[in-house]
Amino acid sequence: MYRPNEPRPQRSPEPAHRQRATVGRGSLLNFLPSDDADAPPPFEEKQASRRDADVRRSQPVPQAQAETEPTPHVGGAFFPRLHLVSKIGVDDVLRWLRDGMLWIIAAVTICTFVALVYAMTASPRYTVYTDIVVDPSNLNVVSDDVFTTNPQRDAQLLEVESKLRILTSRNVLARVIDELQLTRDPEFVKPASFASLRNLFSSKQEHRVNNELAAMRALSERVEARREERSFVVVMKVWSEEPAKAVTLSNAIVDAFEQELFQSAAESAGRVAKNLNARLDELRRNVTDAERAVEDFRRVNGLQSTNGQLVSNQLSGELNTQVLGAQQRFIQAETRYNQMSAAIAQGRTASASEFESENMTNLREQYNMLQQQIASMQRTFGERHPRLVAARSERATLEGALADEARRILERAKADMDSEQSALEALRGKANTEKSNVFTDNEAQVQLRDLERDARAKAAIYETHLARAQQITEQQQIDTTNVRVISRALPPNSRTWPPRTLILLIAGGMLGLFLGVSAVIARGLWRYVRRPLPATA
Repeated sequence: MYRPNEPRPQRSPEPAHRQRATVGRGSLLNFLPSDDADAPPPFEEKQASRRDADVRRSQPVPQAQAETEPTPHVGGAFFPRLHLVSKIGVDDVLRWLRDGMLWIIAAVTICTFVALVYAMTASPRYTVYTDIVVDPSNLNVVSDDVFTTNPQRDAQLLEVESKLRILTSRNVLARVIDELQLTRDPEFVKPASFASLRNLFSSKQEHRVNNELAAMRALSERVEARREERSFVVVMKVWSEEPAKAVTLSNAIVDAFEQELFQSAAESAGRVAKNLNARLDELRRNVTDAERAVEDFRRVNGLQSTNGQLVSNQLSGELNTQVLGAQQRFIQAETRYNQMSAAIAQGRTASASEFESENMTNLREQYNMLQQQIASMQRTFGERHPRLVAARSERATLEGALADEARRILERAKADMDSEQSALEALRGKANTEKSNVFTDNEAQVQLRDLERDARAKAAIYETHLARAQQITEQQQIDTTNVRVISRALPPNSRTWPPRTLILLIAGGMLGLFLGVSAVIARGLWRYVRRPLPATA
């Protein structure tokens, strides 16, 4: 090595052909600095180098030699050796590593120490897992539930994904925060710098809101859920700094998730019931108006009904029945009168059966007895006997009485016939009048039936909505969600982060080795490309 206080040895300049041969060889080692590379060449050597360079420029250079000579100004003045990077060999890298061994050792030591400090100071993480089956088909408690079930698999998967999003939603996490009082847990709400001073200038409401937001952010970072492929099973992962707390958080999240699903279904059913109840008032008014219109139309048109039938129709039917009865009675009275008239005309008053009365019966008995006496006296006394003459005179008297009684009965029969005829004519008049009323009522009943149909339809709609509203109101108290926990969270045996101290130390040492080697190689490459090229003759 050259020392500043020692005289520099003089070197004889090499011939130009050896310098050209050295340059044309293109070896990387020819350009590496020697032990005295940092010392400036003597003045005589510089002059010789300049002369040799002038001689080489004046001589023609062969084509093959010109191609093998490196271009001295590819990297410019700042990186004079940039064009020679591809010629760096393994020996150069090993030499750089040997020279920078202290840097490598220092990097390995620092990274190992940092890993040890991190292993001793890092907050541990204990992760628990919970498996939940989220069945898209709700429990079929009633036949006509509020929510319909879609049998298509894609729609079911979308519903499971939606419920999976609910599992990690802010509503569920807010329930867990309120239940476990996480706003007071230092793991979730870490005290910030100057927190007490800042609380002096903020209200309790703002302080509480800030704590809730901090707890929400911390809890959302600790919860993760995913759905297993080709199944309805959801795996929820929760971690905490304590094993028991991780299990507690997992169970609380599952309970809050079930409560949120139940509350969501209940609120949906409540909205439907509320809308139905609001609609019921209008439907009730519509039914009342329709039924009032029916009754007003009945009253105006005099349409009275009994057992679903108009009174006019019933009255018309009864009158027709009475007309038929009166007509039959009139025919009977007329027939009896005609028979009596024929019997009187034929002189059969004593023997005719048409003449029926108590007097007629007595007279006939007397007449028959007298006839027997007359016949007996004719056989006994002869035709001119006074007793026989008296009997015959008495018989003539009885015959006159029979004739008078027959005429009286005939007159009574005539009166009965006239009475029946008058009754028949009156009933026929009433029947005809009522028949016209029936036609009028039937025409009005067409409009009445239309009003009744409208009233029945509105009443049916009202009754359906009323029953449905009451049913949905009762369904709000029933949990129909089909969510089952098939694997509860268990306390973990070991922490999931950070790894064991030995693993961290090994990882830190490997990282330090990588960083040290990379830094040493980068430093050697930098110094290499920055080193100036040697002067050539």
